[in-house]
Amino acid sequence: MKQTRSGAAFYKELMAIVLPIGMQSLLSALVSASDALMLGFLDQSSLSAISLATQVQFVLSLFQAAFMIGASVLAAQYWGIHDKETVEHVLGLSLRTSIPVSAVFFAAALWAPEWLMRIFTNEQELILLGAPYLQIVSVSYLLMGISQMYLNIMKNSGRVTRSAVYSSTAVVANIILNVILIFGLFGAPKLGITGAAVATVISRVIELVLCLWENRDRGHVRIRWKYIIRTNKELKRRYHHHMMPVLGNEIVWGVGFTMFSVIMGHLGNDAVAANSIANIVKNILTSFCVGLGAGSAILIGNLLGAGELDKAKLYSRRLIKASVLFGTVAGLLILVISPVILKVSHTLTDQARTYLRIMLYISTYYVIGKSSNGVLIEGTFCAGGDTRFGLICDFINMWCVIIPLASLGAFVWKWPVMVVYFVLNLDEIGKIPFELWHYRKYRWLNNLTEKEQQ
Repeated sequence: MKQTRSGAAFYKELMAIVLPIGMQSLLSALVSASDALMLGFLDQSSLSAISLATQVQFVLSLFQAAFMIGASVLAAQYWGIHDKETVEHVLGLSLRTSIPVSAVFFAAALWAPEWLMRIFTNEQELILLGAPYLQIVSVSYLLMGISQMYLNIMKNSGRVTRSAVYSSTAVVANIILNVILIFGLFGAPKLGITGAAVATVISRVIELVLCLWENRDRGHVRIRWKYIIRTNKELKRRYHHHMMPVLGNEIVWGVGFTMFSVIMGHLGNDAVAANSIANIVKNILTSFCVGLGAGSAILIGNLLGAGELDKAKLYSRRLIKASVLFGTVAGLLILVISPVILKVSHTLTDQARTYLRIMLYISTYYVIGKSSNGVLIEGTFCAGGDTRFGLICDFINMWCVIIPLASLGAFVWKWPVMVVYFVLNLDEIGKIPFELWHYRKYRWLNNLTEKEQQ
């Protein structure tokens, strides 16, 4: 009977916290997909250029993810003991770190877009198509520096559904504007890549306006500029203690993942175009499980902060099982929808379509690994303040094994494109045995608020 009640409580909290974040993550992935897929209807070069240009925002999102995870480690546990003021301090700290970094990316994309494009490709056509997109979309980087931090704290302070609604509103607006501005519907000019960039900026404006409107409510955790300018020194030390390893992990993993695009980007336009679509499919199908990891961090963090360690351990096991189940279903779904994806990718060359067909099959095991890793590393471990393991794991796996092997295979040994792609996709699945070994040690099972009081 006790186990049944525990199971009912788990699924209730899963529905209330984790699933809305998973759906929000899925909708965000659909925005990136809509940009590339709609431009893919124009021509293959537009598809390839936009997929490479958006790598700049991807790198920025790595920094923002670190700032948000570092904030979540503390905010989730302090919200578990209903300490609103400290959560507002944490929000101020995350904004204090996020805004300057976003400004750097804004300046680079605005004033040196062609230089940024050359990092990812040496094909002049793709550079010339991607540079104007970066200049326009650079404004959105500044807006995200504020809105993403605020939405993150909303999730950690009992406003998961509102956060999902605000973010989803911006996502829907982005998709609708993409259709109108890329193809020139309802009397609007047909802008192509420029239309995709304008749509992104407008949607981020909408998102930030909604966040600032929410911030007017004095009953909730709010942005307080005094906490951005002057912060609690001890809390700042603890924030950086948890955030810096995550930032290191995000950079190690993210730059490594970007290197995957760099390697594929130098294997020809056909490989880039096929990889772009394969990545879209993977991102959509793993996005829900990545959101499951973010929701797990909040759910488990709340329990740890409240001192319910046994319940946190039980919930973590159930969330890991759920992630494996969702990941397996997503992996199998790739095989089911592959014919449809190939059919709608009619603007690709025959060679690119051949690449894409094989890439979709290879992607199945990547999706399963990505889903499990999201709940283990970014959910369970970070919830208890264990932010270092992911850094060590990714550094060894990506930079000591995957990237050197794939680089040698692509540029020295001249392996076929699909063999290189197979090696690159071993990244996520290869980490699972080490993560499970670390999980069973239970070093991540920490009440950080209790440690501070002691």
